[in-house]
Amino acid sequence: MKQKIGIPRGMFYYDYYLLWERFFDNLGVEVVVSPKTNKDILNRGIHACVDEACLPVKVFHGHVDYLKDKVDCIFVPKFISIYKKEYCCPKHLGLPDMIKHSIDGLPEIIDTQINLRKSNRSLKKSVLYTGKYFTRSSRKILKAFDEAYDQFIQYTELMSRGIIPIHAVGLWENLELKKSHNEDYRSQILLLGHSYNIYDEYINMNIANKLKKNGVKPITVEMVDDDTIRYHTSKLSKRMFWTHGQKIVGGAFSLIDAKAINGIIYISSFGCGLDSVLMELVERKAKEHNVPFTLLTIDEQTGEAGINTRIEAFLDMLEWRDTNEDNFSTYG
Repeated sequence: MKQKIGIPRGMFYYDYYLLWERFFDNLGVEVVVSPKTNKDILNRGIHACVDEACLPVKVFHGHVDYLKDKVDCIFVPKFISIYKKEYCCPKHLGLPDMIKHSIDGLPEIIDTQINLRKSNRSLKKSVLYTGKYFTRSSRKILKAFDEAYDQFIQYTELMSRGIIPIHAVGLWENLELKKSHNEDYRSQILLLGHSYNIYDEYINMNIANKLKKNGVKPITVEMVDDDTIRYHTSKLSKRMFWTHGQKIVGGAFSLIDAKAINGIIYISSFGCGLDSVLMELVERKAKEHNVPFTLLTIDEQTGEAGINTRIEAFLDMLEWRDTNEDNFSTYG
C-alpha cells in the first residue's frame, strides 16, 4: 500500500506544487492535496492559528488541519532562502513550527529546510532528507528529483510565455505580454502581489474572473522571465534582498516600462510588512509613468460586496479617463 503525503493548498503551493507532486510521484508516494480554499478551511485556520498571523498563514493552517487525518505525513518545508544572498519572508521560515504548535493530532511533518543563501549545494541535502522518508536509495531520490525539476523548468518557461499557474481558475488561457487587440478585451490589468493572494480565488473573491467578465485581461508577474525581473530591480537605489520582493517589484517595473498594462491592482494581506514596502515602490513607479494603481487589502473579514465596488470603481475610472480626461492624473 502506497504511503500518502499531504500537500496543503496554500502559501508556496502555487509556486512549487508541480515540482513537489512530480518528485513524490516518482518515488511512488501518493500525493493528497487539500481542496481549494473554502469557508470550512478558512474557519479551521482561524480557530487553529494565532490572531496576529496574516490571512494566508491562517488559510494554510486550515489546509493542514483538513489533511491531518487523511495522510501519513504532511509536507511543510521551511523556506529560508531560494536564491543566493536573498531571503524569504519570515512567515515562511516559521511556518512548520507554527503548524506543530497550533494544531493537535498531526501526523509526521516533513519540514525540510530550503536554504540556498550561500549556494545551491544545500539543495541536494534537502532533497535527500525528504526522500529518505520513503526510500533508502539516494540514487533513486536524486533521479526522482532531477526528472521532476526538468518538468518544473519547462513549466516555468511556459509561464514566462503567458501560461498561468495550474489550478488558478479563470487564468488558463494564453495571455500575451502586449496590449490586447482581441475584441473580447478592452484593456490589460496587472494583478500584483504574492502568489498565494493572487491565485487563491476564495480569499481574493475571484478577482481574475471579475476582471474578465468586465472585458479586462488579467496579467501576472509570473509571465515575466527572471532575467528581466532582476534587470529592473537592479536599478533600485538599494539591493532588494527578498526574493519575492524582486519578483513583485521587478515584474511590475518591467511591465510598466514595456507599456504592457493599463493599470495595476495590488492585492495585499492586512498587516503584511513586506507588502508595505513593495507596494510603495510600485506605486511610485506607476505614478511616474501615469499608470493607474489601486490597493485591495484582504483579511478574513473582507466582504465580497466591498471588493466588487472597488473593482467596478477602478474600471469605471479607467474607462472615463481614457475616453474623456486622459490628461488628468488618476491619483488626484
